[in-house]
Amino acid sequence: MKYMILIYQNPVAWEALGDDERRRVMDDAGAIVNELVASGELVGGEGLAHPTTARTVRVRDGVPAITDGPFLEAKEHLGGFYLIDCEDKERAIELAARIPDAAIEGLGVEVRQVMFADGVLEA
Repeated sequence: MKYMILIYQNPVAWEALGDDERRRVMDDAGAIVNELVASGELVGGEGLAHPTTARTVRVRDGVPAITDGPFLEAKEHLGGFYLIDCEDKERAIELAARIPDAAIEGLGVEVRQVMFADGVLEA
């Protein structure tokens, strides 16, 4: 089954970490990626550019309206993702819990099954 592991960032929380802790987070994330590649569970994943580079596109009455930056007002923003293919939701949650961002106050990790990837959504 395919799942997206969405990694939410908060610039204030990230900057509050010391250099050594930020380096550890990045090293730990790299180790998880290497493990997922070795196990064959990683389908893909990327970090995303800073949200100030985002453009929100909405079409109203056939006319695109484009605004700078993310539309939603929130402290957190989507910072990156992993697309994984694993046995079940429990394994996806197990993997998400190991992503270092999940253990840092102000950051978060979300797990969502990919619709239609396998025909049936888990409850």
